[in-house]
Amino acid sequence: MKNILITGARSGIAHHLIQALLKKEYHIYASVHTKKELEQLQKKYQEELHITCLKLDIKNKEDWKQLDSIDIDIYLANAAIGVGGSIINMNIDRVRDNYETNIFANLELLQYILQKMEKKRSGKIIMMASLAGIVPIPFLGSYCSTKSSLIKWMECLRLELLESNIPIQLSIIEPGLYRTGFNQVMFENKYPEIESDHYFEDILNWLHKQDKLLLTATKKDMNSIVSKICKAIESEKPKFIYRAPINQVLIAKIYQLFFT
Repeated sequence: MKNILITGARSGIAHHLIQALLKKEYHIYASVHTKKELEQLQKKYQEELHITCLKLDIKNKEDWKQLDSIDIDIYLANAAIGVGGSIINMNIDRVRDNYETNIFANLELLQYILQKMEKKRSGKIIMMASLAGIVPIPFLGSYCSTKSSLIKWMECLRLELLESNIPIQLSIIEPGLYRTGFNQVMFENKYPEIESDHYFEDILNWLHKQDKLLLTATKKDMNSIVSKICKAIESEKPKFIYRAPINQVLIAKIYQLFFT
């Protein structure tokens, strides 16, 4: 039975993935950010023998110590925060916090787990990126740039592992907009700063309409992306990039073809 560590496992795509994995031969280490979230997760999975719930703040290296005794076969880096706002007037501390979580903490934890896998000469790392790392979304520049950065880091890491002959498999998951609640929070948290600046007065109504349109277009059924993650987990030779849903993937490809 292989061990899977999933960060950011509170809800959304991670929750649906865990439901799919429960039917398979894995032991799941599901981690969340806070003690309150841990209590909720433990209650949710209290009757599941093959799930261990952890409080793992990826920015807190004290929390990492509990991973020392776990033989991690597969690591799904799913923890992230979504920060919205305009590049013109966005508080840089909010951007810094976005980068600290989505990039620096994720990369440090990845290094820690990668070194454990390298010692046993096996393992699989799956990084949760986003189609937002390919297609820019106005007023979500901070979040988009963190996901774009993760994609590039993984591309470089892939080449390093190949050149070093280190047998660790890498995959990137690039979901589009799904109705997880994450996107709703991110879309809303951009407004306090935008509404406080007279520069944006003339486009506020347009912005709200655009957000409503995008959120209406989010895909409710998460099977398309969950099935992709399962393929990355289960395949002996996984693809490097998995994307879904197909209609949003096509938009991303058109953008790459004509606008980059």
